[in-house]
Amino acid sequence: MPNLGVPELLIIALVLVLLFGAKKLPEMARGIGRSLRIFKSETAKLRDDDDDTQHTVQQQAQQAPVQPQPQPHPQPQPVQPQPLQAAPAPAAALTPEEQARQLEEQAAKLRAGAAQADKHA
Repeated sequence: MPNLGVPELLIIALVLVLLFGAKKLPEMARGIGRSLRIFKSETAKLRDDDDDTQHTVQQQAQQAPVQPQPQPHPQPQPVQPQPLQAAPAPAAALTPEEQARQLEEQAAKLRAGAAQADKHA
């Protein structure tokens, strides 16, 4: 590819101004810059989400059961056991979207159980 010098760059700039007009060029450049920033931030979020999901699953598998802390209340109410559900499909067979949905459902169930425990305490 040949090196572009100052005269060539001026000719390219002049053609762009003639095609799009002087007012449209800054708006187009801003729009392209915004869309690139949004694209970069979304791809970074996707990578972070994938890493977080993998770390969370690994940590849950490695964690030992936590011993309950002594409660200041004399008699805490026992939590009613949740009915057992069918085991989910192996994680390798699920897409990342399905894994994320399952994790969100589990988190919602845990939050609901914690809210019920707080009401009884």
